[in-house]
Amino acid sequence: MEEHDLVERMLRAIRRVILKTSQYSRSLARNSGLTLPQLLCLRAIRDLSQEKDEVTAAQVSSRVGLAAPTVSRILERMERGQLIERIRNSPDRRRVLIHLTETGKQKLAGIPTPLQEQFVNRLTSLQEDELRGLVVSLEQVVELMEAADLDAEPVISAEFEPREDRSRLT
Repeated sequence: MEEHDLVERMLRAIRRVILKTSQYSRSLARNSGLTLPQLLCLRAIRDLSQEKDEVTAAQVSSRVGLAAPTVSRILERMERGQLIERIRNSPDRRRVLIHLTETGKQKLAGIPTPLQEQFVNRLTSLQEDELRGLVVSLEQVVELMEAADLDAEPVISAEFEPREDRSRLT
């Protein structure tokens, strides 16, 4: 196989990943009215509430792997959409607890498994050496695309724009 063919295969593979991510995000938004990060936060709130009596934004942020300010904005939108409610804790008014509303529970019940979760399940079925090889190769692609300095959230979503490395800008 010629070098040109290999490069073309690589570009097509990257494009297919981008298209699949975009397609899933559009489908999710069209069918549920949610973005993928909103869905991940809703699922985290549901799962955390089954494990603990109280759920906070910090716990949701930690569970989904998104920055606290990002999760805060997502929670604000979901509260406006009546999917969650935020309640101030009476002993400590600074502490805000998060609960799913009935609307939020119903919304979650009708949504299939997220693309990211399906992907993670498939990745974990690989042998460790296969997975390590994929990681190394993908990290090389990131370097070649000069994208290593971007601080990307660990969410596969077309609507998330990675933040630029702020240290480069100052």
